[in-house]
Amino acid sequence: MGRVFLGIENLQQNKKYRIKIQNRRVGLLAHPASIDASYRHSLDVLLDTGARVTVLFGPEHGFSGEEQDMAPITGQSIGPYGLPLQSLYGTTAESLSPDEGLLRELDCLVVDLFDVGARYYTFVWTAVLCLQACHKAGVELILTDRPNPLGGDAVEGAPQERGFLSFVGLWPVSNRHGLTPGELVSLVAAEQGLQDNLTVIPMTGWRRDMTFCDTGLPWVMPSPNMPTIDTARVYPGLCLIEGTSASEGRGTTRPFELVGATGISSKSFVKRLEDMRLPGVRFRAATFRPGFQKHAGRRLSGVQLHVTEPELFLPYRTGVATLLALKAEAGDNFKWRDQPYEFVTDIPAIDLLTGSTLVRAAVEQNARLDDVAASWSEGEAAFRSYRKDFLLY
Repeated sequence: MGRVFLGIENLQQNKKYRIKIQNRRVGLLAHPASIDASYRHSLDVLLDTGARVTVLFGPEHGFSGEEQDMAPITGQSIGPYGLPLQSLYGTTAESLSPDEGLLRELDCLVVDLFDVGARYYTFVWTAVLCLQACHKAGVELILTDRPNPLGGDAVEGAPQERGFLSFVGLWPVSNRHGLTPGELVSLVAAEQGLQDNLTVIPMTGWRRDMTFCDTGLPWVMPSPNMPTIDTARVYPGLCLIEGTSASEGRGTTRPFELVGATGISSKSFVKRLEDMRLPGVRFRAATFRPGFQKHAGRRLSGVQLHVTEPELFLPYRTGVATLLALKAEAGDNFKWRDQPYEFVTDIPAIDLLTGSTLVRAAVEQNARLDDVAASWSEGEAAFRSYRKDFLLY
């Protein structure tokens, strides 16, 4: 099987794309996983192709990727090669968009961000905000496309209800959407009338049935708690634990694969989950001690997820099942996160993550998993049909 050629590689190799950046004033939005197949960073690819890169932008976690989730990076600093570096993740919602005046000094903005295929992962929404800002400034945004590491066929979860849009979903899409960054941004561009400012440089060799392991491309962690493809597989469901007081495994070497809390029985927790007969996954009793974030330094009881059949595994269903089992096991000690979440103060984090109040209410009522899943099936089917108009591959 031949390898996939990334959008950033096609930008360099294809003349019709290359002329868009040669001898032009270019900005770059990127992070550590913005590399080609030979591990060259996209900044070096642009410079080698003849672009006059004048400014860099960094999304959540930063251009160099060392900051933890929701850690603000304020102001402007100096990036590689002495280039000015502007953070697009500060202390306010306004900080998420690039300065219009800065954009007006550019001929185009190249966006090359690796995404993991879950609506909550914020990089693609940073790209959307950049497109909106580029539209106002009259600047072209060139998005170099990358694979969805979970594949492009499977869809899970209903799009958010309109009152639940946020930086973990600025447009209604399923939790596991099955789209590439280029497809998702194109979808939003079409809905918001921003197509004239968007150019997507596609990949070649990628098929929708490919997972990341099929692409022949190297994995570089795009954020501190996304170290492996194993993490990405579970993230569309186990990120939901962020909406609770339990630990989603941040501060360990297996984030989102470990879930735990104080005062629960690991053995009983495992049994509750195994009894739900979730496809493609097994659960193992585990204890762990996070080094930072929730419950730092405390010994927690819980489970580790082991994805045994990735092609059958349903991460979102598994994540909701984990919420139900955790609530049943912890009883009155189960708590939803009540701190602000991604710049939103008046909507619980779990509602922003699931896109409505339905899952939270179901968990509080100790509902059956099949009944909860039925609540999102219609929206899931509608999104699967709706997205067909925006598929590039």
